[in-house]
Amino acid sequence: MIRRIGLDQDLEELRSLLLRMGQHVIEALEGAITALHTLDIVKAQQIVKDDVLLNAMEDQIMDIGSRLIVTQQPVAKDLRRIIVAFKISSDLERMGDLALDVAKVTMRLQGQQLIKPLVDIPNMAAIVKVMITEAITSYLDENTDLAYKMALDDDKVDHLYGQIITELYAYLSAHPESTSQVMLLTLVGRYIERIADHATNIGESVVYLVTGKRPDLNQ
Repeated sequence: MIRRIGLDQDLEELRSLLLRMGQHVIEALEGAITALHTLDIVKAQQIVKDDVLLNAMEDQIMDIGSRLIVTQQPVAKDLRRIIVAFKISSDLERMGDLALDVAKVTMRLQGQQLIKPLVDIPNMAAIVKVMITEAITSYLDENTDLAYKMALDDDKVDHLYGQIITELYAYLSAHPESTSQVMLLTLVGRYIERIADHATNIGESVVYLVTGKRPDLNQ
């Protein structure tokens, strides 16, 4: 019984760390989009500096999970909980890196003005923030319905990304002198689209946790 209590406590710590990682990613993405919208270099630099916090949480998850596997020898769903924690932490860490990449674009735009108001990029980011929240909630509640919703949300993000590419290339044909910034804004769209893909990966992990089978939601 004591051994079971220890296992449950450590599994709860993994859940808590993943929740904190998710909150950090949402804040980083939100901050990166705000920094881009206002070309706030200082805010962008802070997002880059704070990335170490996310890396530290991922390391904690790896340490706790590895220790549990060695000392508790978990089986069945308990083992899946640890494996899924590893996978989700990896996806969240990558999301943080992509939010950091958005911030770095802002830093590269220092001294410039945006060629056009940002509309679709913030709209993409808003959907992705909801996806991250729902992905973590689906994990905490082991809610497969919410996990499967990731695929539908990802389609919306992909559609907006397509619109961004079309509009930016149309702008570029009329304003070839803006090539550098158009390419950077295209990258921002790609970074956000990739964050959505990682949120969908979390949905897949949740379905695996609950059912033991991993679906392909990134189609």
